[in-house]
Parts: sequence; structure tokens; C-alpha cells
Amino acid sequence: MDLMASMKIAASGLKAQSGRMRVIAENLANANSTATKPGGEPYRRRIPTFTQEIDRELGVKTVSAGRILVDQTDFGKRYEPGHPAADDKGYVLVPNVNSLVEGMDMREAQRSYQANLNVIGATRQMLARTLEILRA
Repeated sequence: MDLMASMKIAASGLKAQSGRMRVIAENLANANSTATKPGGEPYRRRIPTFTQEIDRELGVKTVSAGRILVDQTDFGKRYEPGHPAADDKGYVLVPNVNSLVEGMDMREAQRSYQANLNVIGATRQMLARTLEILRA
């Protein structure tokens, strides 16, 4: 595999992980969002997916952000009788976002992003070293 192909693959990984981090940040930002009226649904957690693509120009497989799925797990409930979205028993539906899970997903996405950056850095060093050898 040539060096440009490895950079293309790593760049696609950077873009995909960046999109994943954006979705995770959206989940975290809405972790405490509730409905505005009784019976309404609060924010539903989003789940990023990835798809595999073939770069025909370089003949390599790359990754890209796929569809964003909606998590269908049950909402939580919090007793808050004065809230405008409280039901007749005083409970408010809260998003199905677990901040701990989102934090772990964010950390994994950051590490994957960093790994792809390292691949690009190493590839650039190899290209620079190759040019130095050719000049000598």
C-alpha cells in the first residue's frame, strides 16, 4: 500500500470520529432536556454508525459516518410535580442519555481520532525521509 493511500484511510477515520464526537456532544448537551408539556417526549439519545466505502481512485477501503440511529430504550422518570411536563402523578420523563456511557464513548472516539492523527504524522515523516534520501 502506498503512503498516500494510508493518509487517505486515516483522514477518513478522522472525519468519521469527528462526526461521532459531534453526536456524542449533542447527546450530552441534551441529557437534561425534558418535554415542555405533559405526555411529550424528551430528547432521545442518538447513536452514530459507520459505513465502509471504497475509494476507487486509490483502490482502498475507507470509513465514513453512516446513519444516525435513534436509541429506542425507555426514558427515565423523575419526580418533579411542579414541572410543566409532569404527569398526573408528578413524574417527568427524562432523556435516555447516560452521561457515563457518553463520556466513555467520547473517550473512545478521542483515542481513535488520535490514533488516526498518529498515522498521518508517521506517514508524513516517512514521506519526508524518502524525499531526503532521494535528494542525497
